[in-house]
Amino acid sequence: MEKVISGIRPTGNLHLGNYFGAVKSFLEMQNEYDCMFFIADWHSLTTHPTPENIRRSVKTILSEYLACGIDPEKAPIYIQSDVKPVLELYLYLNMNAYLGELERVTSFKEKARTQPDNVNAGLLTYPTLMAADVLAHKADKVPVGKDQEQNMEMMRLFARRFNRIYGVEFFKEPQSFHFNQKAVKVPGLDGSGKMGKSEGNAIYLFDDEATIRKKVMRAVTDAGPTMLNQEKPEPIRNLFTMMELVSTKETYDYFNDQYNNMQIRYGDLKKQLAADINAFCAPIRERILDFQNNDDYLRRVAAMGCERASESAQHTLDEVRHIIGFR
Repeated sequence: MEKVISGIRPTGNLHLGNYFGAVKSFLEMQNEYDCMFFIADWHSLTTHPTPENIRRSVKTILSEYLACGIDPEKAPIYIQSDVKPVLELYLYLNMNAYLGELERVTSFKEKARTQPDNVNAGLLTYPTLMAADVLAHKADKVPVGKDQEQNMEMMRLFARRFNRIYGVEFFKEPQSFHFNQKAVKVPGLDGSGKMGKSEGNAIYLFDDEATIRKKVMRAVTDAGPTMLNQEKPEPIRNLFTMMELVSTKETYDYFNDQYNNMQIRYGDLKKQLAADINAFCAPIRERILDFQNNDDYLRRVAAMGCERASESAQHTLDEVRHIIGFR
């Protein structure tokens, strides 16, 4: 069975776009592959979070992914900073990573442009830490978005370079797993094409019923169709796309017919959509609260993931040290 490993960025609460994108793909992968998921708290240090933010983010992410259905028995979830062998492998990979190639990475150049007062070495060597996270477990595939493809190329470069320098065929070259082809692009409620945290147009899985209703009722609409079977403009199409995801087919067909017949009442559509989104999120929200209130279980999940990940990474590191010449 092929091994898949993916890092989860500690960036706060999951929204519907996350769920129908990466999370839903993870739920399918855990049944088809040998999966490991980790919370990338070392990576978060490039933005200098406070200790309280790190602890809160790790707990939030762990609770929400478990609530969505990640099974730690099938797919261990571990905290990146718990698996110390990765750091030593990161050191060895950095010894054979060159300044010029790291400075040419698009994500580094963009970060350096947008946060010129915090261009730290962690940002520069992000690709080598990402490579260590994956190569430590000799993973076959890594689920990534298009924005991470250059880092994947760097990862394969580091694997080839290690093999060439030491005359071995030790590291395989992990392949990108583009679940974006299967993932659904969830639109924003502000009329934009994508739901996201930074866009401020997201409905979070943790949002309560009143918050969901308030957000949906503020969604952008227009004056209504002016001809039969009129093509829907993007803001209206976004509402119907959301309805396809969370409502029954009968509900979708009813409002679609209302639109095509120029009888649509956007207020009624929004009320129904808000109710359906809440019905979808409510059981997940309840499970999130249950997990967040069960610190002992969260610690056991993290410890179990740490044990399995550390054993895997240590085995790789022992071989790497032998190849390099350390005893």
